[in-house]
Amino acid sequence: MKYSIKELSDIAGVSARTLRYYDEINLLKPAFVNEAGYRFYGKKEVDLLWKILFYRERGFDLKSIQRIIYQEDFDICHALETHLLELEKEKERMESLIRTVKQTLIAMKGETKMDDKERFQVFKERLVQENEEKYGEEIRKTYGDEQVDAANRRILNMSREDFERFQHLEQEILSKLEQAVKQGDEPESETGREIVILHKEWLCMTWKTYAKEAHKGVAAMYVSDERFRQYYDRSVQGCAKFLNESICFWADRL
Repeated sequence: MKYSIKELSDIAGVSARTLRYYDEINLLKPAFVNEAGYRFYGKKEVDLLWKILFYRERGFDLKSIQRIIYQEDFDICHALETHLLELEKEKERMESLIRTVKQTLIAMKGETKMDDKERFQVFKERLVQENEEKYGEEIRKTYGDEQVDAANRRILNMSREDFERFQHLEQEILSKLEQAVKQGDEPESETGREIVILHKEWLCMTWKTYAKEAHKGVAAMYVSDERFRQYYDRSVQGCAKFLNESICFWADRL
């Protein structure tokens, strides 16, 4: 039994382009390639593709799937248990967001009233969810689930005034960074010091205790992780670098 790439594509419901990509990243190699350069797949490859699609459907990334299907000592039970915990956390976040949106709709229709805390809760929950989606994996790997979950709870429990201050600080930091880079200021300047003070205040609104080494660790991620760098450099290139260098210089001096 052998299938051409088109035949396997039709049977499995995946594009030929996807199968070629799986070949390129060594996730699913064809059984053989004929002299004309056409890929062909046998029973072993069909079984592997089924496993790939099975785990992909359950939210595993391709690197994890590669370890699962090729690493003999891979602990699939542990992987599934970990994945289940992540799904349950995501379910809780989504259910909370759904409840708040429903409450907002009811209030807008005049069927009930929402106090200020309830009205702002949807924005806080959305912020936590977006942060988790964008940066959650890296931050949890660096600081651990307990610390990240605690920071998220602090955001969700902020008063209206604190949450507004939290958002204002973020925008003020970005604005001052862009201005400093445009003006050619040095990280060791008074401007750099002011930005670090604001950034420290912003962090302390979600941290239980402040530690200068942890502060510098966060700053390092701003330049080492492309997602953070793009966030700070979205309008003016060099903001992430300026913030990192300012924190590294001033964290020990404040």
